[in-house]
Amino acid sequence: MPLPAATRDALISLDVHFFEDEPLGRRVYWRVGGPADGFVLVRDLDALQQVIRATRDTECPSFLLGKGSNLLVSDAGIRGLVVSLGGALAEVRNLGGQPPRIQVGAGLALTALLARARKEGWTGLECFAGIPGTVGAAVVMNAGSHLGETVEPLVDIDVVNPDGSLHTLPKADLQMSYRTAHLPPGAVIARARFQTTGADPVQSQASVREFLLRRKATQPLNLPSCGSTFRNPPGDYAGRLIDAAGLKGFTIGGARVSERHANFIVNTGAATAREIRRVIEHVQARVEAFSGVRLRREVHYAGDWTEWPATTGSS
Repeated sequence: MPLPAATRDALISLDVHFFEDEPLGRRVYWRVGGPADGFVLVRDLDALQQVIRATRDTECPSFLLGKGSNLLVSDAGIRGLVVSLGGALAEVRNLGGQPPRIQVGAGLALTALLARARKEGWTGLECFAGIPGTVGAAVVMNAGSHLGETVEPLVDIDVVNPDGSLHTLPKADLQMSYRTAHLPPGAVIARARFQTTGADPVQSQASVREFLLRRKATQPLNLPSCGSTFRNPPGDYAGRLIDAAGLKGFTIGGARVSERHANFIVNTGAATAREIRRVIEHVQARVEAFSGVRLRREVHYAGDWTEWPATTGSS
């Protein structure tokens, strides 16, 4: 669908990289999904505030896209404007102190943050190892692994409100828990600050290497996926429950439950978003029937799903 003319005119007047009818399949990890009505790459805080104001003033829906590592975009695409962060909003700044506190743009890839930490000898950020998303997404999801969670090194964040104003939120205000953080409605994370530690950098890097080697040996990293599809239920593992229900290898079209790790749904080469969602909901139903546990998704649905059949309890 065309972007509203008022929104298009407002964006053209700004110093931003703006595209219409932008394919999103190449921008998300599952490699599926239709186009965005509009797509804008924002490179600094001032531009982000102007874009947010423009979407509010023109009543255009907006959606913030990181690396798309935890997202299933519908085959129909996303209505409105998709916003991506780069430039100064994907940089790292050493704020000083010993050990140092760092400020990181929300658009920075976690892999890039860990590479910088390795170069500088910073420790305390091991929780980001093996996570393919951005800093902003890590905060929103309280991302992590057995090496830790985002909440541990996080100090505070800067968010842009729907009116374009900037506000700093300490992590206590986010009420972070397992794969969850609570942001004000419509707030967009622009930057986050983390406290590094004085731990031994050699030991830190050894822990990360060991974790990544184990991940490579146990996860299907050779095919497009969104990593763990479901949250682990209390006291158990989603992958174990899916395997116990006999679902490894279950396939619809080009979407398949990985034989290597049952909590991964992979795109074997020509999957559609609809096929992936059908697999997700089939797994939920089968596991619930087999074990009585209703799995909750880590993956978020995005875009126009208006033609999807109504279901119940599919969160």
